[in-house]
Parts: sequence; structure tokens; C-alpha cells
Amino acid sequence: MQKLLSEKLANHAPRQLTLDFPEAAVLVPITNNPDNPEMVFTLRSSRLSMHRGQVAFPGGMRDKEDESLKVTALRETHEEIGLPPDQVQVIAPLSQVMSLHRILVTPYVGVIPEDHPLEANPDEIESIFRVPISYFLEDRRERTDALSYIDNTFYVPCYRWEDYQIWGMSALLLVDFLNTVYDANIDILEPPR
Repeated sequence: MQKLLSEKLANHAPRQLTLDFPEAAVLVPITNNPDNPEMVFTLRSSRLSMHRGQVAFPGGMRDKEDESLKVTALRETHEEIGLPPDQVQVIAPLSQVMSLHRILVTPYVGVIPEDHPLEANPDEIESIFRVPISYFLEDRRERTDALSYIDNTFYVPCYRWEDYQIWGMSALLLVDFLNTVYDANIDILEPPR
């Protein structure tokens, strides 16, 4: 898994947004199972002020002490799901996005041990779940949402996995990952036919 990701992301030039907004970073965690890699998601607590009750990748706001956004992603992942930074092999960043709350988010793809125990921080996370990447490659979307970011509209799939809905910014990051690593050709610039 690590080899595939490294090869696909080595020459990838992620989009960098030149916006003066607060910064955050997330980890896009991929398990190291070569036959059936899974992506790890969280369900955010319904008690949080932002994105409450939504599916998300682990991550959060950059602290002043964080020397880089990669450090932010690893620190927040450790706080939210109990995965220590030394258990993550960070491969590369994906393209930055701006959240609806005007926060500049940088995602980092990281390979994690399939069998490392994960534990939700109850103050922030209601649950942790995994979805096989193969499921997303089938593009069995539940619907397509038209999302406006800055001066663009993106047509972003919404996927359902068991009781979880993966939509919005998380789905946008997911599609960027699938298109970059697996050449999925999921078009977000045109509405689906």
C-alpha cells in the first residue's frame, strides 16, 4: 500500500490556496493491508460547535506550537483517535480546500497499521469506522451535492456506509484521493448525467 501511494503521490502537485484564513490539517488514514486497504473516518460528537455529528477525517486547527501542518494533522489524530504519530507513515499532502467556516484545510495521506487499536476521544468523537477503498471505487453514491466554495460549484458525491453518510468536505477530500491515487475520474466540476 505504501509503495502504491508513494509512487502515485511522488509527482503530484497538490493545489495550494493563497488565502489568509485560519489553518487546519487532517489525516487521510489508509490501513496497510495490501489486499484490502481501508480508509479510517470519525463521526464527530454532536456536542461540538463546528461540524457536529458529521463524518470527518481526524484532524483540527493548527496550534501556535505546531511547527507545520503535518504536525497539526498528527497531533490532532492522536488526540481524537489515540493513534500515536510514530504509527503513521505520512506519504504526501493532497490539495488544500476551504471549509464553509472559512478555514484553510490541508489533508495528509498517511499509512497506518491495520491492527493498531484506535480509541475515540469522547469529548470530540462519537465513533471511528473503516471503509474499504474498493467500495468507493465502485462509486455507489447515494446522491450528488452541489457545494459552493469561493467562486466555484463542485458536484460532490455523498456515500453511505452502514449508518454513516460521507459528504461535504470529507467527500471532496475523498474524491481528490481517489482521483489522484486510483485514477477514478470522478468528475466534480460537472453535474452527473
